[in-house]
Amino acid sequence: MLELIPPPITPPQDIIATMRQLGFGVLSRAGVNQVLGLNEQGLDLSQLNDSWNHLARDAYLKDGGRYRLRRHACFVVRRGELTQVAHRAHFQPVQYNALHGGMHRWFQPISPHVNTSAVWQQLLRATAQLCSEVSPVHDDAWYIEAHQFRIDTTDGIGRPTPEGAHRDGVDFVMVFLLNRDGIKGGETRVFDAHGTHGERFTLTEPWSLLWMDDVRVVHESTPIQPIDEYGCRDTLVLTFRRGGFLGDI
Repeated sequence: MLELIPPPITPPQDIIATMRQLGFGVLSRAGVNQVLGLNEQGLDLSQLNDSWNHLARDAYLKDGGRYRLRRHACFVVRRGELTQVAHRAHFQPVQYNALHGGMHRWFQPISPHVNTSAVWQQLLRATAQLCSEVSPVHDDAWYIEAHQFRIDTTDGIGRPTPEGAHRDGVDFVMVFLLNRDGIKGGETRVFDAHGTHGERFTLTEPWSLLWMDDVRVVHESTPIQPIDEYGCRDTLVLTFRRGGFLGDI
């Protein structure tokens, strides 16, 4: 098996400066807990883990695959106040997702048990505040889409990003790795959207975070394969956008 390339971990006290300088940064689980203020509140992100065992198959994969399970929900954080909006379709223009763009995709909603939990609400409020520290918004509002993903090897190969290297059409993207179980592959690749610089590495630590400025970088994750008969990779993807949700008129 190929040796995994470790991610370039950023000290939590440097994450804002790193985001401004490079357009992306990686935090360890300890760094995530620190910048999100979870430790002092006695909150543990692993309380959310079981909900990844109850995701629904993605029915929109154009390659006919069965390897992706997901749930989706949308929120607004305005001046530190979190509001969940009515369940809505996920939409991306073709310019950002050549494979699945142009469709209104109605995924199963994230469960109320997750959405009402203290750790989930603190996660969303604190990540929005981090985005404001990098790039303040004039109305102090972030429109957040949350995606729970499980990529598995039901089809032999699972594709975390079947659309290839891409931008999401938002301002910031956060990818939390929850779990890698019985797989090889799943390497993360981040490239300068306007140049030639790139980084490749593999996230392995539960609840570590890749944070990206979606205007400045493109990203992808390589396919996964089972080490034995079955494996999976669980992630939480949060996107943050100014002015409204992508697809709003």
